[in-house]
Amino acid sequence: MKIAQLTNVDFSLTHFLLPLMRELRARGHEVVGICADGPKLAPAREEGFRIAPIPFARSANPLANLPAFLALVRLFREERFDLLHVHTPLAGLVGRIAGRVAGIPRIAYTAHGFYFHERMRPSTYRAHVLLERFGRRFTDVLMTQSAEDAETAKAERLAPDGAVTVIGNGVDPSLFRPGTAEERAAARAAMGVGPDDVVAVMIGRMVAEKGYPELFAALARVPRLTLACIGTRLESDHEGAVDAALAAAQGDPATASRLKLLGYRTDVAALLRGADLFVLPSHREGMPRAIIEAMMTGLPVVATRIRGAREQVIDGETGFLVPVKDEAALAEALGRLAGDPALRARMGAASLARARAEYDEAKVIARQIALLGL
Repeated sequence: MKIAQLTNVDFSLTHFLLPLMRELRARGHEVVGICADGPKLAPAREEGFRIAPIPFARSANPLANLPAFLALVRLFREERFDLLHVHTPLAGLVGRIAGRVAGIPRIAYTAHGFYFHERMRPSTYRAHVLLERFGRRFTDVLMTQSAEDAETAKAERLAPDGAVTVIGNGVDPSLFRPGTAEERAAARAAMGVGPDDVVAVMIGRMVAEKGYPELFAALARVPRLTLACIGTRLESDHEGAVDAALAAAQGDPATASRLKLLGYRTDVAALLRGADLFVLPSHREGMPRAIIEAMMTGLPVVATRIRGAREQVIDGETGFLVPVKDEAALAEALGRLAGDPALRARMGAASLARARAEYDEAKVIARQIALLGL
């Protein structure tokens, strides 16, 4: 079978779709990746996957993605795919419409996280719901990573024939795992932190909606904590900048000395083995993979009480959930973990046990392949 895996940007394809593409190819299918071109596609290309670049625009304006739509229709007619599997809201909608116009017989959509959320203005929320409902017309199979998203899809009538299946999210437990003493020391050296520092790691694009402004402010309130941030602002990002908040943190010597900006890294699994806890204060998420990576490494997690994260983190057992944009609550949760090694150990062990039971990547991939009928 000839299968198209479509997403918007190179980061998403490499970090989220590549394991599924590998398994599909191992089962004898021809798999083509489709997304905007970029340097982060190198791993997929090095593994021999063919990538078809499409000029997606990071804009909710349909006209901005007219060139991408036309390019997809041409590509789909030339390639004659048997199955189109789309990911992410924008590329998913444009791709599904183009796929139906081009006559692809089966179209599946995995919702890694709907763009709309409860803190949006009602009018904006409804507009995004209506776009997803429109996309239902061009969808044969709908899968969500989050159970809450599945319930939302049913309530908002986003699923074809009312059918939606939760597949979860996961990582490779042989890659993301607790480290040895030697691995911990090497990771700490790579992050530039000392052996006795209490280190929190944050993974996420350097944009405001990931919660960096309140995280930097919270760091100033927890003097015993060092924060290592993994991630950068993508060229395709249109979300709010964090320049002012970062400048304020770096302008305070007491905070700046405890703030490590590591940028984009390909050794995330190794770096997590040098951490004491993980933090993700996002304003919205789908089913955040970064939390699963941290849990599988055996770290306690501090996250915001949002869709996806509140499904992963058991408050008071595997970590703490705090309100969105609440720097005081965030600082309090970070401070509790930073000052209590026994609490970190207990919550980290519970985190690891939950991750191994719920978030094994192989199980998630198997569910998708079964639902795709392959």
